Amino acid sequence: MTTYDCVIVGGGLAGLTTGLELAEAGKKVALLEAESFVGGRTASWDENGMHVESGFHRHIGYYTHLPRILKKSGIALEDIVTWEERAEVRSPRNQEAVKLGVAPLFGPLKMLKTITGNDPYLSGKDMISTARFFLNGIKDYYLHSNELDQWTVREYAKKHHLCEAAFHYIIIPLSTGVFFLPPERYSAYNFFGLFAAGLPRLYKMRIGAYLGGMTEVMCQPIAKRIHALGGEVYTNLKGESLLVSGNGRNVYGVQTEDGKVWHANHTTLAVSLHAAKKLLKPSFSSHESFQSMFALPTMDAVTFQIDMNTPLMEKDITTFGPGTCLASFAEQSRTTFQQAKGRLSIILTPPERFTALSENETLEIVLQDLKAIRLPLAKENIVKYRKIAHLHDFYHLGPGHHVMRPSQKTPIRGLTLAGDYTMQPFFATMEGAVYSGKAAAEFVLREGQS
Repeated sequence: MTTYDCVIVGGGLAGLTTGLELAEAGKKVALLEAESFVGGRTASWDENGMHVESGFHRHIGYYTHLPRILKKSGIALEDIVTWEERAEVRSPRNQEAVKLGVAPLFGPLKMLKTITGNDPYLSGKDMISTARFFLNGIKDYYLHSNELDQWTVREYAKKHHLCEAAFHYIIIPLSTGVFFLPPERYSAYNFFGLFAAGLPRLYKMRIGAYLGGMTEVMCQPIAKRIHALGGEVYTNLKGESLLVSGNGRNVYGVQTEDGKVWHANHTTLAVSLHAAKKLLKPSFSSHESFQSMFALPTMDAVTFQIDMNTPLMEKDITTFGPGTCLASFAEQSRTTFQQAKGRLSIILTPPERFTALSENETLEIVLQDLKAIRLPLAKENIVKYRKIAHLHDFYHLGPGHHVMRPSQKTPIRGLTLAGDYTMQPFFATMEGAVYSGKAAAEFVLREGQS
């Protein structure tokens, strides 16, 4: 019987990071992924003959933990990312796109044009109002976090008299466009926290588009590095139940759906919040330490991806669509999906509107809203399209939920948690997933020394 130092359930960025950190420390690890590919919420695969991704992904310039993991895996960030210095906002309200500079150091002129060049849509008054809104939000994030988490973004904007134009063209894109929740349902604490986390490295801020599918350019190379260090990575293996002893005081492995038992000194659950609850509840449903986590709600995510016979937009650029179902999107035929002549990847909002709709019904709504923002797409130019729905895939970023997030360390010997839903400063992001994986690995190593 093989006993591993650690069995990791889940092959997304959190699980891959945990595996890499432990393998580097000389530990015998086995990583078990339910899908036929690694990556989790940062994965790419073939969906009935179409190359798709789990979402619409961008690399943020102030990330530090993710680049370090990539470097450890032999991946040079500049080889897999191309940088954008601005984003665009396309609204049914106006004929032209509003341009937002997003790179203070690398694109200062574009930042200046954000302030001076978007009349009549964004005036100087609107920009001053936005600056005041953010200054108050960052202050309250640090000084009054519990109170801030009781406000929605919409309520906080009203409280600080944010101009309506600034709310529409800046705040909706930066809230709904990132986490697909409307401002009426999005915690102001979570919103400002995304920006507060990057303040020490704000000069590094810019947006990067990946030059290939997430599994191919990022997650699979991490898995290969784990294997090269002596670790084992398995796909098509779903964790079915935890092995628990000592009246619930100790976890000593996991049983997979195929009936195989994996014994380990330590087990890390690096799956989604929903999946982690399913694994924990049979043995720990009444355990006091998990009650807050069990009560933490989840939310869905839905993306829509279209292959075309010609590009829809002149540039591959991050674009937001306030006032439509198009939370954020980009033409990606020159970046992530270069095998396609034209490629549109869209995050839809609100997600629950689309989970039960067919692909054809979703397409009709998408085409209608593309037309509304002056990007008409003729059906004869569409080659393939897919709706990718992720039910319960994120922890809910609404008011009052932040304090319900669990630590990576649990009171159960031999058990840690990893995932961006766990308590860490980068919220539901790739950086947050990596951070949680590193923290979980540190707890595993610490427990192994005790």
